[in-house]
Amino acid sequence: MQRYLALLVLALAAIVNAHFQLQFPPPRGVFVEDDEPKFCDGYDTPASNRSMFPLSGGFFTLNSEHPQWTSGVIVAASENPTSFDNFTQVVPFFQTEGEGLFCIPLDFASSANSTVFKDGQNVTVQIVFDGGDGNLYQCADLTLSSSFKISSDVKCSNATGSASTVESSPASTAESSPASTAGSSPTSTAGSVPTSTSAGAPASTQSAGAVGRAISTGVTGLLLSIWSIAFLTL
Repeated sequence: MQRYLALLVLALAAIVNAHFQLQFPPPRGVFVEDDEPKFCDGYDTPASNRSMFPLSGGFFTLNSEHPQWTSGVIVAASENPTSFDNFTQVVPFFQTEGEGLFCIPLDFASSANSTVFKDGQNVTVQIVFDGGDGNLYQCADLTLSSSFKISSDVKCSNATGSASTVESSPASTAESSPASTAGSSPTSTAGSVPTSTSAGAPASTQSAGAVGRAISTGVTGLLLSIWSIAFLTL
């Protein structure tokens, strides 16, 4: 019985501790798991050494610890954004599946508010991620450049063996070809833009709700299975 209870505890711990980590561009600070539900992962001050980032043809990469998730990108054109009210959407929210590394287009020049972004401008991007247990946030402080190219050392690839089912995601650019696995070409669709909560944080989309329900169903099944095995062995 104790062995199965231990399995239950481990299963719950894995669910609670599942997060994501921004890989590129470099995040504002060292990843802090407990602070990820907070604005910019708990980092309120912009990095002193901003990363150069292309105006067009860019991408960001993240590591997902969730099998199903929704993500998007919001951006602040101010030097020191202090709340979600300073941000606007630059990458529409999209839903996909798979754990591991993922590469998603981040093209300022082709975004809906492209006229806001200029060569040499300092911006802050905030990656919003929802694996079904609430929104998580990580920020990166950038300086945009029309001539900067991302180094070939930065890999743009998606986790192998993951069957992506993207409902809404940014269109790929000509310079970089980050896309969902399984050969799909993600494109944005209407109605995927998140609304704001009373606190100003972007709320989960309808797609994110579907992800949460799917994960919740899976978790419930897992827990019932463990409990059933435990009681059958009494």
